[in-house]
Parts: sequence; structure tokens; C-alpha cells
Amino acid sequence: MFIEAKSLKLAFSDDLSRIGRTWLSGEELSGGSKPLFTIRLRDRKGEARLLDASTAKISAEPGDNSAVLTYRFDDLTAVVTVSGGERISWKLAVENHSDDAVEFIDFPSVSFAGKLRENGGDRAIVSPYNEGLLVEDAKLKPGMTDPEYPSQGSYMMFPYMVFAQFTLYLAGKGGVYMGVHDIERAPKGIDFCCCDDQTEFRTRLFMGGEFGEDVGTPETVWQSFEGGWQDGAELYRDWLAESFDEKPLSELDLPDWYKNDLPLVITYPVRGIHDMDEMTPNKLFPYNNVLPFVDEFAERTGSRIMVLLMHWEGTAPWAPPYVFPPFGGIEMFNDFMNELHKRGDLLGVYCSGLGFTEQSNLIGSYNTVDMIFKNRFDLGFCRAPDQSLPHSKICTGQRSGYDICPASETGKRILDDALEPLLDSGVDYVQALDQNHGGGMYFCYAKDHGHPPVPGKWMTKASRELLDGWKSRCPNTLLGCESAAAEPYIGDLRLSDNRYELCYMLGRPVPLYAYLFHGYLRNFMGNQVCCPLEYTTELLELRLAYSFLAGDMLTLVLNDEGEVMFHWGMRDFSKTPDRDEIISFVAELQRWHRVYPELFADARMIKPLGFDCPEIILDMRWGRKGQHESSVLTTAWQVGERRVQLLVNYTHEPRECVFADAIPGARLRMGEKVSDFDGRLVLPPLGVAAVEF
Repeated sequence: MFIEAKSLKLAFSDDLSRIGRTWLSGEELSGGSKPLFTIRLRDRKGEARLLDASTAKISAEPGDNSAVLTYRFDDLTAVVTVSGGERISWKLAVENHSDDAVEFIDFPSVSFAGKLRENGGDRAIVSPYNEGLLVEDAKLKPGMTDPEYPSQGSYMMFPYMVFAQFTLYLAGKGGVYMGVHDIERAPKGIDFCCCDDQTEFRTRLFMGGEFGEDVGTPETVWQSFEGGWQDGAELYRDWLAESFDEKPLSELDLPDWYKNDLPLVITYPVRGIHDMDEMTPNKLFPYNNVLPFVDEFAERTGSRIMVLLMHWEGTAPWAPPYVFPPFGGIEMFNDFMNELHKRGDLLGVYCSGLGFTEQSNLIGSYNTVDMIFKNRFDLGFCRAPDQSLPHSKICTGQRSGYDICPASETGKRILDDALEPLLDSGVDYVQALDQNHGGGMYFCYAKDHGHPPVPGKWMTKASRELLDGWKSRCPNTLLGCESAAAEPYIGDLRLSDNRYELCYMLGRPVPLYAYLFHGYLRNFMGNQVCCPLEYTTELLELRLAYSFLAGDMLTLVLNDEGEVMFHWGMRDFSKTPDRDEIISFVAELQRWHRVYPELFADARMIKPLGFDCPEIILDMRWGRKGQHESSVLTTAWQVGERRVQLLVNYTHEPRECVFADAIPGARLRMGEKVSDFDGRLVLPPLGVAAVEF
């Protein structure tokens, strides 16, 4: 039985239990796929059981380039509908005759054969993970994550670190787009793993079924495309045009500094010097002690400054949900905020997400055991399938505690009451959901919270309702999360800590997030914690260049001497970048914001023109040795009929760029000079150029 869509074709195995063979443009991609689907159910005691297509009684009703496949189990029937044409469309409906709840469905499961680029082949994978991940070396992604309770923040899940609902498989001069077109944006594990000669893809759909309830999956779409990752992403962008109801920035009433400016972020703690240090005040406390550095960075870079405080909480650092009053008291905090606002500068604060700290490991006196059980706050905490209440797995070095369920009345009340004074404080930015990557809540199986007994779309709805309420309370304060805001939360979380540097652990970053969502929000470069790149000035300049080209706000991490650090969380302060060089490079990048202000406001990212330039081998503190990157980074943007491609040489050597094709009428801007462009340029060390075409 064959299903075809343009240059993509598949055949089921003889027993119809799995995808037997696949072809792209006539080339076979078959790679030993697992059963077409796996279903996990939970009974009322929380026990799990698995069913998969290989153990069912199967029947088929073939159609014209389509089929309805029925899989019968003892107390459940799964009906798969698949059709071809412009694209291959998949759906699965479960007729649930049991008393169990359908927790998740892995569907459709497939493996594609072929070696990745770094392993002697021409294949690669692009995932909407943490800004955008390009994997070209199978050794860097040998396994998958299995989302379970208690939750981890690093699962490859949507809407969390995976911000959109698709994956791309690149093969030669084209590829396969695999997207879930789910308008309710329910949680999904969108993951893959690589071996020497094939890649396995898994889409785990969390169904949120009630006990004994029938469920049905949203449509999953497979479609072939020609070109690179931007061409594949266009297919998802087309679907967003039909299904995404957020307004672009140009139509919103938001602070002028956010819509029309790109401030420079400087972030630092006021207690301790790293994330698990002794929490004694450092040299940047009282708060006003940082003002000379604020003034210096503002003058030297020509930028408005956003100060982003860490370890500022008056309770204990990393002790959610209670943060107010600030360390040192409200009067000192307000005086500092007023001093910044007099200068035209801004104040932001890091918080720690939807957790409840029982015991701080940084400040031993902070303990809330009596508070929790006196007020029965435990009724609002996320529970395990067996209704037990284990401790959270989030930031266990800093604290022990629980995850809060905002779908419960108690949980939502805890969070609203705790955040109210901060949201009313007048600060310009609150990273409200640090540790909740992408902005979503963690798994909860409680039977008495008013939500289904297994994860599902109710989680997205509950998170969105919580954030909607916070945003309505503080319309002039921007809210954000750790990692870029996932798709359903963009309307509330319009400024987030975009941790694209984490992609170097699994491959390398590509600006997929900005490609899809730049017109809807801004992000900032973030505190770069866990960056795997070596401590060199040039590799910090690489990260600054990348952030600039993605349209994000640049960020510098300071120690309490005002020195620039490679990233937050460093213990070894003997290694610092060249401070003057970094500030000068930031000043140049910020100057280009003023040359093309429209590109960083309402522009749409487009596929850049191809050019050849040397690659360099990145020095890594961990991860793959021999990791490569272009010595000149680039993105291209369009506003109306105007198109501009930006190029940045972040290295300390001149770099020649030769464009692949002639560009009629193109102009080259370098420094203050604008000239006709013949397709070749040499960028000086730390140089920036723009091609207008």
C-alpha cells in the first residue's frame, strides 16, 4: 500500500504495523521504523500500560492515495487515517472501551536512512529547540529524552524548549517537513536520535484524556521541499499565517523602548558572585553602586541600558514564588529604579518560575514547611500518577521544593498572590518564568485539581490563562521566560532569555526562532549560562554577533568589579575577555541598529543569499571537538520591497566573502561608505557590512 505526495512516497509493511519504506525524489530513505504508533494509558491507580501497532488485529480500507487502517486491541481500537496529494496527512482516533485514560500517543513513528554531513553523508536535522538547532553529527544526538514526572526543564518538548511543532530532515538539495498542525498547541515530545546510518523521529502527543474517554490526534503533515532549512520553515510559516492569532508588535500598545529601541542588557548578582556562592552582599550592593558602570556602558555604546538583577530577592535567591520585598528593602530598590529611569534606563529582575521552595540551600534559614502545611498549599502542587508528592527536579542545588500547578485553584492563587507586589512595582521587565523553559507548566496527574488526570492541552490553556492575568495587571511591564517563549505564550512573554548557545552542545544554532516570530516579539541574548564554548574574547564576540543578527538585545554579564564575564555562573574569575574590545564591538553592533532601525522592528527574516567564506574550528570546553562555524555570520531581512543582508566577521582576521550569484543593482554598505556591489567583499576583523538588494 503506497501513499504519495509530490516527491515524497511511503509504503506500509506487509502486516501494516509500521512504515516499511519511504522515498524522497526517488531515493529510498527507509530506515527500519518502529511500530507506526505506541499508546500509553494510565489506570486509576496511576499504573501505566503500553500498546503498539505490532500487537493489534489490523484491517485496512484502501482508497485513492489514502487509507483507513483499524487496529483492534482487547479494550481499545485505534483508527489511523492517512492520505496523500499535496502532502501526506496523518490522524489517529482512539475508541477507548477501557476505564483508563489515554496519556500519550507516539505517532507516526519513522526512521530515515542516511549518514549525516559530519559522518560522510549529506543529511542533517533542524529542530525548533532553544532558538533553532542544526544537527550534522550523529554522535552529538544519540538518544531521546523521555518526558516524565517530576519534570526536567531540558526535555525536547513543545511548548517548552521546543518552541514550535515541527522538525526538518535535510537530505541533499531538499528535505522532509514533519509538522503537527495543532491549533490547541497541546504538549508534545518532538524528538529524534541519530545512529551511524539512520535517524529516528518521534512525535509524542500528550492527549489529556479523562478515564474511559475517546481521544483523537491533531493533523500531522509530511511534505517535501527543495532548498535549505529556511525553505522547510516556510511551510510552517504558511500554517502560522492561518492559525496564529497573535498581533505583531506594530499593532500593539507597548512601551516605546521595547518597540523602537534595542537596549543593551547588563546582568549581575547583588549577592555572591555565582549561582551557588555564599549569599553575602557583593560590591554592587547597595543597588546604586552599579550606576557608574551603567553610565559608562551607556556612553561608550550609545545605548539605553537595561539593568537585569540576579540574587535580588528579599527571601532567598531561587526561592519561588516569594520574591518581595527586595533584598535591602523597597525604599532602596525604588530609589535605584528612579535613578535608572531619570537616565532613560531600565530595570529588570530574574525570578524562578512556577516552583515553591520548601528549603533554600543557599540561605539555610529560609524554610517554608510550616507555611505549606498550615495553609494546605500542598493542594496546589503538581502530583505524580500515584498521587504522591515527590520533590521537584528543578535547580536542586539551590533549593528543594515542589512544582506548582496553575490549573488548580490553590496553585493559581499562590502564584498570583506572590507575584502581585512585583507586578505592581513599576519595574520594566520581569523574567517571571526562569526555569520554566518556553513558559509552560510542568506535568501534573492530580485527580482533585479540576483538570484531566494525565498531561494534555489543558496545561497550555492553564499556563496561558495565568500569564494573561499577570500581563493584564502590568501592561507596561514586559514579561519573559528562560529560553525563548514557546508559540502559545508569545502574546504574554515578549522578552525572554534566548539561550541559543546551548545548541552548541548538540550541533550548532540557526536563527529559526527569529525566522518565524521576529515580528511578534524581542528577545535578549541572556546570561549565557552553561555555554560550552571556550573562554576566548573571539568566541564571546561570536555570541554577540549571532545575537545581533537574530535581532535580539545584546547582553553583558558583569562581576562585582564591573568586569565583563564570559557568562553567568563562572567560578574562575581569572579568565575574562578583553573588556575594551568587547565594549567597542558592542558599540559597533549597536550603531548598526541605528543604521537600519526598521530591520530590528517590523522586518521579516528571509533566506540569505549564499556566499563562500572560510570556516573556523570552535574551541569547546565540552561537546564535540572539531565543531565548525562560518567565520562570517549572516541574516537577511525584508521590509516592504526593501531587502538587506547583514554580515558580521566576529574573528580577529580579515575574511573574504564571495557571493554565489550576481546580484543586479545591489549596494554594499561598509562603515559610512555605500557603493555598488560586485559580489565580493573583504570584511576586516570584527567588521560589519550590509548588502542592499
